Amino acid sequence: MMSHSITVKYPDTLPDALHMSRSEFEREARLAMAVKLFETGKLSSGQAARLAALSRMDFLHELSRFGVSSIQVKATELENDVAQAMRAHDRHQQQSGH
Repeated sequence: MMSHSITVKYPDTLPDALHMSRSEFEREARLAMAVKLFETGKLSSGQAARLAALSRMDFLHELSRFGVSSIQVKATELENDVAQAMRAHDRHQQQSGH
């Protein structure tokens, strides 16, 4: 698979201001980008983990630090699931004579 890179310019003092080494800051920035792309549904957890250079399990564990749930479901999906469950429940009730 072909790989590409992007360059982000930041002040030399930024990692120190955040009490991080340069490599820690760059790793955190890459992870933050991956988390946001996952949170917005643009990347799957596996794709985001690869972007962050982490295993999928490690990436999912890191999500909590950013206040992001590892389960990303849209409201419409939940509404559809509830409606389907209600219909299935009603059919079961009718079949069992309740």
